[in-house]
Formats: sequence, C-alpha cells, structure tokens
Amino acid sequence: MSNDIHLDLAAVDRYLSANLSGYEGPLEATKFSVGQSNPTFELRTPGKTYVLRRKPPGVLLKSAHAVDREFRVQSALAGSHVPVPEMFLLCEDDSIIGSAFYVMERLHGRIFPEPTLQGETNETRAAVMNEMNRVLAQLHMVDIDAVGLSDYGPTGNYYERQISRWTKQYRASETSVIEDMDALASELERSVPQDDGQRTLVHGDYRIDNLMFAAESANCIGVLDWELSTIGHPYADLAAVIMQWQLPPGKQGRGLAGIDRDNLGLPSDQAFVAQYCKRRGLDGIENFGFYLAFNFFRMAGILQGVYKRALDGNASDPERAKAYGAYVPLFAQHGLKALHGTFT
Repeated sequence: MSNDIHLDLAAVDRYLSANLSGYEGPLEATKFSVGQSNPTFELRTPGKTYVLRRKPPGVLLKSAHAVDREFRVQSALAGSHVPVPEMFLLCEDDSIIGSAFYVMERLHGRIFPEPTLQGETNETRAAVMNEMNRVLAQLHMVDIDAVGLSDYGPTGNYYERQISRWTKQYRASETSVIEDMDALASELERSVPQDDGQRTLVHGDYRIDNLMFAAESANCIGVLDWELSTIGHPYADLAAVIMQWQLPPGKQGRGLAGIDRDNLGLPSDQAFVAQYCKRRGLDGIENFGFYLAFNFFRMAGILQGVYKRALDGNASDPERAKAYGAYVPLFAQHGLKALHGTFT
C-alpha cells in the first residue's frame, strides 16, 4: 500500500461519525497501490477496519467511475452465491471530500496478482482456478429480477451497446491516431453476433486479481472492483479471463503466454471454457474470437483513459498510468488477431 493519501481524513471522520452506526474514531488511512480508476483506501479505527472507494478528482468522462453502481450491485448480491464485501454506506454529496464515495467491509484474505499463482502447489493452483470458474458461472446465473438488478443495464444487444460506448470513450481520451484501434472498432461493429437472448449480470473486469480468497483455502471470499458491471452478455466476462491469460506473464502483462500450464497444474483456455459451459449447461460457444477481440478493444479503451488522466494530472498512480499508454497499440493488435481467428 502507498502512503500517498489525498483524502480529507477529518471530513471522512465527521461524516462517518454522523452516518455510520458503530463507527468510532480516531481514524487513520492508507491508500492501496491498486485501483487505477477509483482510488481505494484502508480506513483504520481502534475497533474496526473499513475500505473506502471514491471517484477520482478532476473532470471525468460521463458514466465513468460510477461508485454508486459499485455500491448498488454489491448490496444486491449480499447473501447470494457470489461473495462480496458488506456495504455500509454511500455518500453522493461531492462537498464532503470532493467526490462521491462509499464505505464497505475490509476483507482479509489472499489476492493473487498473477494467474501463475506463484507459491502455490499444482493441486492448490487447480483448486483456485476451479473456484474462479465456479464463481463466474454463479455470477451469470444470478436471478437479476429477484435481486433487483433487472434495470441495472439497458436492454438490446450488449455488444452493439458496448462497442459504441467504448468507441466514444476512446475518442474522448484519444491522444494520437492508432490505426489498429480504428480498424478494430470498425471490424467489431460489423461482426457483432446475433443476440442469443442471454441477459445476465456481468462483472466487466473479471480476473484473478479482482478476487480475494480465504487465507488457508481456495474458497473465494470476495469479488472486487465492480465499476464496469452491468446487465449484459456473459461471454464477455468469460472471454476477459482468456484475454488476460493471452498476455505475457509478469507484473505488467499478468498473463500466461508462453507458460507451461500443464507443468503448473493450470487449465488450458479450452478446458476453462468447457468447465464453465458444463456448469451453465451450455453445449459450447461459437465464434469465441469475437468475444476475445471485444475484450482487447475495451481494455485498450480503458488503458487509453487511464493514460489520458495521467497526462491531465488526475491519475491515481501517475507514473504507472503513463506506462499503460504504451499498451494500447498492443491490445489493438491482439484484438485484430483474435477477430481474424489467428490469435490462439
């Protein structure tokens, strides 16, 4: 965690004292180094520890950094088969600390920064990946009507909507012409599959480092970072996992490209997809390359937005954010390869 706070502790303390049952200061805070989009802080009091997530300061893109949506979806999932932290309160009054924020339970467990699951045995790696798969299938089987989320996203073709949205977001953050991004946006728009009627909750950024596992088991105790969640099409989440694995290993790529997965007890792309399909009672997934390409495009748009905020001085971690800009052309290239069926 970083000691770079950028949080008015006195204002937070006053607000929580007046609005959060059981809260008692004094208050200390530390900023987590993760969370490029919405700055995230550990709040410590003598009796309890919390987590606060806020919108970043500065001028923001419309619909981005929606901490109110994060709060809503996690509140709705309380008690479901999708583990989430307990939500305590949402503050939408920008005058308190300069932007909206929410406070939630501080979970204590393990987060794996990379899918290589370093330090684990082959048996525990297989168990963690199986749990990751199980939770994803459960997420897509949530009864959105029963939990009050049927209006959490628009109706209609999810991919048409998302491609349009991320094209606009990318254009709003564009700092130079990247021909592969232009080509990928156009080709994706022309390649959208027919709507198959699946309308589920989607996380929007489902990957191993957004899951927290129990300290001494493979049980997932929390799915984190719901900023990109909506009602949409489940294959986007599944393909997001596979997209991540196609990237180089290490702190930057955090992928599995070139890794001997059999030697580590890790599943192949095909095995993970097949396991997911079995859990959801599906025969298989046609045209998986489209869903991969879509995820590369969306992630490129996200990285471009982070890069632009760094240039504008609004990034949570400016130096790291600036480095992300170099990955936008690479993600665009991978997206085109996936769409053309040559990305394996």
